[in-house]
Amino acid sequence: MSKASAYFTLDGLSDKHDVKAIKRELDTLPGVLSVSISDDSKRVAVDFDTTGVQTDRIGKRLEKMGYQIRDTKTENHVM
Repeated sequence: MSKASAYFTLDGLSDKHDVKAIKRELDTLPGVLSVSISDDSKRVAVDFDTTGVQTDRIGKRLEKMGYQIRDTKTENHVM
């Protein structure tokens, strides 16, 4: 299993309802291991198994939910 983390800075993230909706939606993607969100910094961090999902698919899901991505950063982890 190859693991990575993706960090998305979003426009449109405004309240706890958004946080819950994003967590619920991203958790349905195969390979997503964890989702954490800072509504103060408007940043979503996703840890995932790269054999199940890729950063672009996660980003497309966020955009489909109506969020605009301002910045994306990905870190691959060597196990």
